[in-house]
Amino acid sequence: MHDAPQSETAAALDKENPLGVDGFEFVEFTGPDPAAMVARLELMGFTQTHVNPANDVVRLKQGDITMLVHRTPTGQAAAFSTDHGPSANGMAFRVSDAKAAFEGAVARGAKPAEGHDGGALANGYPYVLQGIGGSLLYIIDQYGETSLYDGWNEIEGWEEAERKNAVGLFSLDHLTHNVRRGEMRTWSGFYGDVFNFEEQKYFNIKGKATGLLSQAMIAPDRAIRIPLNESQDENSQIEEFLRRYNGEGIQHIALATDDIFETVEEMKRRGIPFQDTIDTYFDLIDKRLPGHGHDVARMRLNRILIDGSDEDGLLLQIFTQDTFGPIFFEIIQRKGNQAFGEGNFQALFDSIELDQIRRGVIKVDA
Repeated sequence: MHDAPQSETAAALDKENPLGVDGFEFVEFTGPDPAAMVARLELMGFTQTHVNPANDVVRLKQGDITMLVHRTPTGQAAAFSTDHGPSANGMAFRVSDAKAAFEGAVARGAKPAEGHDGGALANGYPYVLQGIGGSLLYIIDQYGETSLYDGWNEIEGWEEAERKNAVGLFSLDHLTHNVRRGEMRTWSGFYGDVFNFEEQKYFNIKGKATGLLSQAMIAPDRAIRIPLNESQDENSQIEEFLRRYNGEGIQHIALATDDIFETVEEMKRRGIPFQDTIDTYFDLIDKRLPGHGHDVARMRLNRILIDGSDEDGLLLQIFTQDTFGPIFFEIIQRKGNQAFGEGNFQALFDSIELDQIRRGVIKVDA
């Protein structure tokens, strides 16, 4: 069991962080072609470290990020794959005491997941809640010195393989949920009521023909951030995701790096495709953020976005193309800024909408 860091009195911590949340532990994937999912994660710098002998789930690691892939999906993972195709069928929160946090979550209105037999952890692991779109939300207290994977089969030589294969990603910064119209408040209420998340940001993004609302929720430990996206119309990219994914779910997963240029250039060298951005975006960077101190030519070459201010600091980010079904990844480097790149969010929205227009998903008047 791992003790959550306490910078305040126990009473204050209990009030502010009643379930003792302490960051993400993993994201779990399933799909009809698990080998392709593993291969893609390896290209992104992840290394296979352990296999659960009970259900053939493989762990892939980079820095403090863990991804689990069902190589032979059964049970909930198989059903989720059938319903959604390549998909994220679960995620895990670290807590100080899994049993107490699970019981506390249920007392606060969360529903225990059913029919999962422990999911990726197998062996009837009991502390699993019902998550977004039928996914699993695991409550985990085995991390740090007591690893969740100690009982799994260790892959020989993985430490050296990780050092050679890593591209500089070190933590899971945030992950987003796409929800149906009218459900954003349902899910912000879930995370707020159950885990005491609070709203960090709320913004309204409009393109030429479509729009969305986004509400970013942050946990008491400040390490778990979950933006919630809801469409404002039936043709937006959020609605397209919901149709392609056949339901609500995790839209993208943001991974942090300390050197976004080196990370992205290596990922591109390995063949990872990224979303494009309209070229005029880069023409306006110096005017929008004077004195930002970054090489705009290198940003333009790699299509890396920048946002922030003198007061709040900067962040740099870029988004991959769809990776697992409609799910994609974000690469982010924070330089003091703790927001989500609202200015870039508009640029991303515009670029995706342009792609939708090109593909005929939406139409605009000439």
